Amino acid sequence: MPVKQLTVFLENQTGRLAEVAKILKDRNINLQGFSTTEARDYAILRLMVSDVESARKLLRESGFTTHQADVICVEIQDKPGELYGILDILAKEGINIDYIYVISGSRIILSVADISRTEEILIESNIKVCTSQTE
Repeated sequence: MPVKQLTVFLENQTGRLAEVAKILKDRNINLQGFSTTEARDYAILRLMVSDVESARKLLRESGFTTHQADVICVEIQDKPGELYGILDILAKEGINIDYIYVISGSRIILSVADISRTEEILIESNIKVCTSQTE
């Protein structure tokens, strides 16, 4: 089952990331994981939060451009080769990963074109697919 990710588009300026974190903190929304990608003038902030809908509403009200997307959350073991095993399975099945990042230490977020097929492959390979980012 896919989980919801919130993407925020930021001007690449001092304090903008802190502003997002403060908005979430002030409303007691837990920031469970994030990834940033930057270019010269802007940044893309991908967030896993405890309440996607509220976070999106608050950020939009504060003038941020946001997007919500479905992604896959996978639980991994903290041991050598674990990530390789997952990536190798998906590569052999022809699954391209658009991007990947770690949240909360033992879970990774995967963005892929065909979420259902990818989840089936992972489950058939005895890889735990989370039903929520907090699981």
